[in-house]
Amino acid sequence: MTISVERDARGVATVTLDRPDVHNALDAATMDDLRAFAEAPDARVVVLTGRGVSFCAGGDLGWMRAQFDATPDQRRQEASRLAHMLQALDAMDAPLIGKVNGAAFGGGVGMISVCDVAVASETAKFGLTETRLGLIPATIGPYVAARLGPGTRRVFMSSRRFDAAEAVTLGLVSRAVPVDALDEAVEAEIAPYLACAPGAVRDAKRLARRLSSADREAEIEASIEALMARWEDPEAREGVGAFFDKRKPDWIV
Repeated sequence: MTISVERDARGVATVTLDRPDVHNALDAATMDDLRAFAEAPDARVVVLTGRGVSFCAGGDLGWMRAQFDATPDQRRQEASRLAHMLQALDAMDAPLIGKVNGAAFGGGVGMISVCDVAVASETAKFGLTETRLGLIPATIGPYVAARLGPGTRRVFMSSRRFDAAEAVTLGLVSRAVPVDALDEAVEAEIAPYLACAPGAVRDAKRLARRLSSADREAEIEASIEALMARWEDPEAREGVGAFFDKRKPDWIV
């Protein structure tokens, strides 16, 4: 398994991304494991965090690179895999709390964006870093835009990294605390839910999603198409290739 799941007697499940050697990057297996959990969480509250020094480095670039030589059908399958994992986390009835223990880039920002609330270590760094690699924040886009609202374009296209204080200002996370206070801060977010009727929490979350959602299915399909198109663009091959070759891509002047 690429994730670990621990449940306590209160009905709180902690899901930990468990690929610390690659900063918890999202490969196909991780996406499948997360989706499987989200579709049957069996918990009153879910906490999402990462093992090691990072929360999530985003999409695994080895997985990304494999798409350059894939068929159109294979590309659609893989783009849909990422999109539907995010959709499953977003649609989960249990409240989802992000415990951002370290850096979150690309898809890591997307996963924070599907959390109902997120608390970060004040040393965490963030960024939608796809365009630096010739890619775009495609399948995470609907959730990032919904989370950041008017602030989306401030960070969506530039690949600029930002700190936890700016993440709070943007609305990506609700609080940034010292790393040794992170557990306590997350517990403070869990506690109110445990005093509420579980069915009422479930129904309230379902209603909140209905009231705040645009045509999410259309947005998801558009994001899949956008990611597929980017995988076919020479810039993506150049950017990801430059990363693996440890050189600058040809657009840097």
